[in-house]
Amino acid sequence: MGSLFRSEEMTLCQLFLQSEAAYACVSELGELGLVQFRDLNPDVNAFQRKFVNEVRRCDEMERKLRYLEKEIKKDGIPMLDTGENPEAPQPREMIDLEATFEKLENELREVNQNAETLKRNFLELTELKHILRKTQVFFDEAEHGGVVSQMADPSREEEQVTLLGEEGLRAGGQALKLGFVAGVILRERIPAFERMLWRACRGNVFLRQAEIETPLEDPSTGDQVFKSVFIIFFQGDQLKTRVKKICEGFRATLYPCPEAPADRREMAMGVMTRIEDLNTVLGQTQDHRHRVLVAAAKNIKNWFVKVRKIKAIYHTLNLFNLDVTQKCLIAECWVPVLDIEIIQLALRRGTERSGSSVPPILNRMVTFEDPPTYNRTNKFTKGFQALIDAYGVASYREMNPSPYTIITFPFLFAVMFGDTGHGLLMFLFGGWMVLKEKPLAAKKSDNEIWNIFFGGRYIIFLMGLFSMYTGLIYNDIFSKSLNIFGSYWRINYNFSTIDSNKELQLNPSDKEQYLQIPYPIGMDPVWQLAENKIIFLNSYKMKISIIFGVIHMLFGVVIGLWNHMYFKRKLNITCEFIPQIIFLVFLFLYMVLLMFIKWIKYGPDSDKIDPEHGPSCAPSVLITFINMVLFKPGTAPKPCSPWMYGGQSGFQSFLVVIAVLCIPWMLLAKPIMLMNNRKKQHYQLNNHGTENGDVEGAVDAIQPANGVPQGGGHKEEEEDMAEVFIHQGIHTIEYVLGSVSHTASYLRLWALSLAHAQLSEVLWNMVMRNGLTQEGWAGGIILWAVFAFWAVLTVGILVLMEGLSAFLHTLRLHWVEFQSKFYSGLGYGFQPFSFEIILDAAQSTAED
Repeated sequence: MGSLFRSEEMTLCQLFLQSEAAYACVSELGELGLVQFRDLNPDVNAFQRKFVNEVRRCDEMERKLRYLEKEIKKDGIPMLDTGENPEAPQPREMIDLEATFEKLENELREVNQNAETLKRNFLELTELKHILRKTQVFFDEAEHGGVVSQMADPSREEEQVTLLGEEGLRAGGQALKLGFVAGVILRERIPAFERMLWRACRGNVFLRQAEIETPLEDPSTGDQVFKSVFIIFFQGDQLKTRVKKICEGFRATLYPCPEAPADRREMAMGVMTRIEDLNTVLGQTQDHRHRVLVAAAKNIKNWFVKVRKIKAIYHTLNLFNLDVTQKCLIAECWVPVLDIEIIQLALRRGTERSGSSVPPILNRMVTFEDPPTYNRTNKFTKGFQALIDAYGVASYREMNPSPYTIITFPFLFAVMFGDTGHGLLMFLFGGWMVLKEKPLAAKKSDNEIWNIFFGGRYIIFLMGLFSMYTGLIYNDIFSKSLNIFGSYWRINYNFSTIDSNKELQLNPSDKEQYLQIPYPIGMDPVWQLAENKIIFLNSYKMKISIIFGVIHMLFGVVIGLWNHMYFKRKLNITCEFIPQIIFLVFLFLYMVLLMFIKWIKYGPDSDKIDPEHGPSCAPSVLITFINMVLFKPGTAPKPCSPWMYGGQSGFQSFLVVIAVLCIPWMLLAKPIMLMNNRKKQHYQLNNHGTENGDVEGAVDAIQPANGVPQGGGHKEEEEDMAEVFIHQGIHTIEYVLGSVSHTASYLRLWALSLAHAQLSEVLWNMVMRNGLTQEGWAGGIILWAVFAFWAVLTVGILVLMEGLSAFLHTLRLHWVEFQSKFYSGLGYGFQPFSFEIILDAAQSTAED
């Protein structure tokens, strides 16, 4: 749990592994997921590394598995996912896996090739069957009466008449022999095909075509296509050649068609027999293919895991160096200090598995390099840590805002979203995702929006829970109030008085109208009916927004003190933290105290005891604060006093003067002290050298080693100090102006809370109220329809859209107003070699 407040302590280690044991040791470390390896061969090309051949073999195995997976999905066969996590196979098992995949791929390719050939033959026979059927109709028409037909161009500019038919092929006792070709063409090509025939053959051919009603399967693509049968009559070999070229150009398939009816009938019977035989063979081929794919589907998930683990291990081994003897691999890695013993146990297990007798050696190294940032999280804290890391990964050992965000984030969200009804909907949705966590995670949806919701399920759950609490405080549920304890106001007017006087107000000082006891929890329900409800709630919500904001910022500055103390930055404590906290407390926390003083001191009964503290004499906190900063005396009509307590004017002037003096303190103290420290160091070096007679040593200590004159060294030092002054000036201006703007920024808590309450009330008045005005069975139907419409708008606008708006504003308050006080976020994340991370990334990539 300690690493949640501050990142884990990391150390750089050097790892020596025997070549025979390296594979098994890296495999164990991958299962552990606690080691981040460094690349010791950054200048070596990826194709020149030691284990590049093994990586290529893994790539080839992955390709074969993807081919198998595609074929399995094509047939709609479910792939068994048992959730098992098989260990990485030993190197000698790679050969068996390669042989298995090779056999499966070859067998499947052969089956697919045979099936495609059979489907192509089946298609040809099917098309021939339709040709024989359709052409028989054409010939029958020709035989009955010697049909005289015509073929005209689409524009009907001219017509050419051709005699055809077996009975009409004789004219004047002279036999006229016509040739013909028959075939199949895609249905959408028929109009263009007809136009081309007419133009190329000058109308001296006759075309008949009929559609094939059922679609045919294309064996190459598997798509269903619609085709038509055609027969073309012509005279002479020249036209025959021209017609065949046109058919070839339109990719029409020509089939032999006998002239004699008996031959056509005999061919049709033969075609039907062959189709039946092909159907039988195709069915057997498909059954064999299905059996092969079903057997592969049972193991393909495990095969993918094994191959990806092998590939990851060899990729990691390519980061290592070989020693001079070529028998030992050397690696450098970042590891958490607390997990060194666990890592050593994993290395020992890997050595035992490999059968090596030489134990691995893990040595800690001294380095000046910044280690990676590693915050140990669980399923609850993971979502909140992701919000922080989205802004920037914490610097090494910097205070982590996540544990505080777990409370402050849902609370500030709830202040803006405060509605018990809407919070309940969000709470139920988050609770459902939490309860169904395991089955929902097992589905591994590729819907990005759903994955965002599911990843932040605990955030949604807490936001809904806190919103129910703040809604109870505001006494707001779907824009209505809950009268739990009964209103503590008493109305002594009759109905006619109330009905005729809309401006009638209750007097809080009248004990007969008010019980002088506050409502136990939250707002009294009578405020829901009050005309001045918004005026009262505005003042209340605006003040609590400032109170929460100042406390939140103060907490951020205090966390900065913990950072300074951990990193032993004493100069930052005296020159930054102290003036920052004084500036914030003396101005803005004092303004918060004025609000509490005003609430306590000015009440409805105070004017009877002391007229100066009556409700009409309560000064404005904002005006008082402005006058305080401007050193301007307050004014108030008699008998009221502009001051809330005695000596307020002098005390406020003292606070402002001290706060203003903190600005040059923040601006100049740190650079001046740094400059004095540098001069003191130079002075000590000079005195130390001359006292011991080492004049040359003292000169060398002052002058740079490259022979630059002494003036040049001072110039470089001045430039460094100038950068320090500039940086400190920017930091001071940012803090001073930011304190004002950030305090005002917390007013978004008030603004969004008001907007949400008003939107909810408007939606109820414009939609739901209309469904409650009708009575009887018709009113029930109307109420059902209106309620459905109101519920959809409530969920869509007030829960989703308003919830997203409040979420983004809360995120801004944490990233800018809170974290800017102590969080730099300039680190880089710990990325361990972990099979779990690698497999999740590979799976998400495959789904995309």
